[in-house]
Amino acid sequence: MRYYFKRMGSKTPCPPRKPWTKIAWSGLGAFVGIYLVAVMSTLVSQDITDHLFLIGSFGASAVLLYGAPQAEFSQPRNLVGGHVLSALIGITLCKLFPEPVALISALAVALSLVAMHATRTIHPPGGATALIAVSGSSNSHMLGYSFVLSPVALGALVMLLVALLINNLSGNPKRHYPMYWF
Repeated sequence: MRYYFKRMGSKTPCPPRKPWTKIAWSGLGAFVGIYLVAVMSTLVSQDITDHLFLIGSFGASAVLLYGAPQAEFSQPRNLVGGHVLSALIGITLCKLFPEPVALISALAVALSLVAMHATRTIHPPGGATALIAVSGSSNSHMLGYSFVLSPVALGALVMLLVALLINNLSGNPKRHYPMYWF
C-alpha cells in the first residue's frame, strides 16, 4: 500500500511560468474566440441569455487552442473531430435512452472517450460536449442532431479560424498553428 501512495508524489519540479508574451497572446485568442461564438448566439436568438452557441466545453477548447496551440489535443482534427463525434454520441444516447440521466451521462462521456481514442481525435472538451448533449438544457435536446452542426461544429470551426489567425500573428514559432491537420 505504501508503494501505491508513493506513486502520487512529485516526479519533477513545477514548470516555470510562461513568458508574458505567451500569456498575452493566449488571453487575446481566448477573448476573440469566445466573443465571436457569443456574437453568433445573438445572430441566432435575440435573447442573449439563451446562449445557444456558448456551450461550456468551448471555454475549455479556448484554453487548449490559445494557451497550448502545439499540444496534440489542440490540433484541428482533434478540435473538430472530438467535439462533433462526442456530440453525435451524446445526442444519439439521449434519443435512445432519455432516462436515467446519470447513467446516460456517464455512458456518453465514456463512449466519447473510446471513440476519440479510436479515431485519434482526443480533445478533452469533447467529453464535456457529450455530457452537455445528454444533460444540457431543453434547447440542446430540442435541436436533436442539428445540435451537432450548430452550435457544436460551427462553434468549433469559428474557434479554429480564430486559432489560425491569432496564433500565427505571433513571431514566435512555438505559437504557430497547427502542427498538423490530419
